[in-house]
Amino acid sequence: MSSDQAQAGTLAIYRRLLAYVRPHMRAFIIAAIALGIVGLTEFAFAWLIKPIIDGSFVKKDPMIIMMAPIALILLFLVRGVASYFSDYWMMWVARQVINTLRGQMFSRLLRLPISFYDHTTSGTLLSKLTYDVEQVAMASSQVISIVLRDTISAIGLLALMFYYDWVLALILLIGTPFIAWVIREINKRFRRYSSRIQSSVGNITEIASEAIDGQRVVKTFGGQRYEEERFTAANEENRRLNMRMEATSAAAVPVIQWVAATAAAGVIFVATRDQNLQQLTAGTFVSFVASMMMLLPPMKRLAGVMSSLQRGVSAAESIFKLIDTPAEIDKGTHHFGRSSGRVEYRDVHFAYQAEKGNVLHGVSFNVEAGQTVAFVGRSGSGKSTLVSLLPRFYDLQQGSILLDGVDIRDIPLEELRDQMALVSQHITLFNDTIANNIAYGRLAGTSREAIIAAAEAAHAMEFINDLPQGLDTLVGENGVLLSGGQRQRLAIARALLKNSPILILDEATSALDTQSERHIQSALEQLMKNRTTLVIAHRLSTIEGADRIIVMDKGQVVESGRHDELLRAGGHYATLHNMQFAE
Repeated sequence: MSSDQAQAGTLAIYRRLLAYVRPHMRAFIIAAIALGIVGLTEFAFAWLIKPIIDGSFVKKDPMIIMMAPIALILLFLVRGVASYFSDYWMMWVARQVINTLRGQMFSRLLRLPISFYDHTTSGTLLSKLTYDVEQVAMASSQVISIVLRDTISAIGLLALMFYYDWVLALILLIGTPFIAWVIREINKRFRRYSSRIQSSVGNITEIASEAIDGQRVVKTFGGQRYEEERFTAANEENRRLNMRMEATSAAAVPVIQWVAATAAAGVIFVATRDQNLQQLTAGTFVSFVASMMMLLPPMKRLAGVMSSLQRGVSAAESIFKLIDTPAEIDKGTHHFGRSSGRVEYRDVHFAYQAEKGNVLHGVSFNVEAGQTVAFVGRSGSGKSTLVSLLPRFYDLQQGSILLDGVDIRDIPLEELRDQMALVSQHITLFNDTIANNIAYGRLAGTSREAIIAAAEAAHAMEFINDLPQGLDTLVGENGVLLSGGQRQRLAIARALLKNSPILILDEATSALDTQSERHIQSALEQLMKNRTTLVIAHRLSTIEGADRIIVMDKGQVVESGRHDELLRAGGHYATLHNMQFAE
């Protein structure tokens, strides 16, 4: 990308950020006016020096001697009040922008397709929600504040110097083209390093998140040293990149100050020649030199602001990329109430990535309303993929899936998923009460009686009643305070409370002990009554009573029938059954 394209991209990003400021324009204008006043007080102080020196020390004017201290007190009182308003309201606007951006990011994350999460780590996304938005806050508050205040200060001070002596002021500006070139080159480096720093923060968050989530595995397999080494490497890379950024920033400021100081030295040299000293009063000369010295800090801040600006722009670019990521395709217009639960797959083909080939090859079958159909097969045969297509966690590439004779792509996603409940071996519980985990999402607001009835049907009240706060007990992050069987029963209670016509069971009992499985199996029998049920099973003993068993192998249906029929056929199912029986 050329520098002109990069600059155009930066301007486009900043214009988009400013669009988030428009709803809060009144507060922004107040902050901008206050910043302008702060900037003008720099100029006013330099201007006051001339009458104070000429009137007080040279002419000894009693009026000026009396009014000068009062003027200084009032000037810095105005500056203090304006500084408070500018800092407060600019930060208020910045936090409003961040609040909106963070809300839009989280909303988008909830609506992105599952395939997005297959290729994006949670650490990277958490980094965007935390680190990147804070960089934007700095760009949208600190940077704007510095640019507005210090630009006004610099213009005012330069105008005063031109008013006193335009020749001397021009001498001071000799270094301006060189300063502009330095800022341009530094700006390029800042942009490059800012993107890499954000990526490194994502790596740090990802490694930390994995180590925290997998602490039991880390401890059991002695992975502490390995994780420390991974984290240290990522942390060191982040430190190295930040130091490169800081080195560039640290080098920019003294270079610019040196150029400005050289020009200032030239001004002093010319101004102190005899012919110039005769034209300048003591007050004018001191005021001119004070203006030059006061000009250096704004120039320093304006030079250093490029670092924060490019961090913010790179962060905003990352945020907007996430916000602009297409959500799940939802073009369904066919509305209907409760489905009967009749499902049909017609010549379904599916690939996660086209270059890796299809996972499913021409799968076709139908499930009548109220039937229980089980899917069995070796790992990687396509069972979970097949079932994941029904709620449209993924969209198939060829063929169609029908619900009550309607293509599921013609049904609004929300209505489609309202027809289904899911219970899998990987239970997701939230750090909330048991009651809120059962009555989750659209079930929120369900009566206490209905929650208890669902929990009883799932055999969950047996352990809930033993807990200190009963249904109001917090379960911890992902239900860590409960056993596997207890979490499974809460998931079943949640599915019972939803009372949907279609039930998906994804190896719901595979990780349970015999006693827990007995409870769960009893709860599942209650859950499966009068519903169309799709079961992914590892233990074949749990699906012997299914209305139909579909055997998958290498993404294809190789057998279909009842348990006893498939055993007599002596095919794939019989082989799997004999292997498990032998074990």
